[in-house]
Amino acid sequence: MKITAIPIQEVFKRTEKKYLLTRRQMEVLQAAIADRMEPDVYGKYSIYNIYFDTPDFSLIRTSIEKPVYKEKIRLRSYCVPQADDSVFLELKKKSERVVGKRRVTLKLKEAERYLLRRIYPERADCQILHEIDFALARYQVVPAAYIAYDREALSGIEDSQLRITFDENITCRKTDLKLEQGRYGISLLEEEQVLMEIKIPEAMPVWLAELLSEMEIFPVSYSKYGTYYKQYILPEQYLLYQESLQRLIQVKGGVCYA
Repeated sequence: MKITAIPIQEVFKRTEKKYLLTRRQMEVLQAAIADRMEPDVYGKYSIYNIYFDTPDFSLIRTSIEKPVYKEKIRLRSYCVPQADDSVFLELKKKSERVVGKRRVTLKLKEAERYLLRRIYPERADCQILHEIDFALARYQVVPAAYIAYDREALSGIEDSQLRITFDENITCRKTDLKLEQGRYGISLLEEEQVLMEIKIPEAMPVWLAELLSEMEIFPVSYSKYGTYYKQYILPEQYLLYQESLQRLIQVKGGVCYA
């Protein structure tokens, strides 16, 4: 599904809260908010991401330590793109629980040349790209993880700035890190599990807070990339470290060089 014809907001600033639900909880909640929320302009769609990080994963390692300020760099598409399709290069910042997102629209081939070879896109001299450029130069990032999922998005009937999204079928991999290669990999969520995000510019509406409390739905600390890193990438890194350590141990005449 391609949604690039719809006007795309390039700057976001909001608070985000995340919740892990069962499918049944999602269905009950959606029924309860049906008179206040409606499908947003995008409705149901899929999201495809390549997350960028330093070779030693310092961005995500810092992020999961819950610092006051953190950044993520990713390339996003709403379809499995070809070279001339539009994609979104994003710099996501979180400071004091407020999320800011800056993004610029590029063709896939432009984005890949820029990210992998640092060839600056033509006709893209804008402040947002300069900010992303600074982050890329600072961190010297490389492709680190592919994460795709299906999303259902709702927006407030009276307050369109209130958004609730439901993400399912989160698929991840750490090889073949190109959007055009399509969606495959391991499943991050348990069967029948859904990740809900509530996105608001300021405080959560009282009616919604009361409903969540009544349904005993409570926020969790959850990051798709962070969870994938902790569950799959970090254990492999530890194993590689142990193997490297063993190679440093040379048993020659009882001498250990570890």
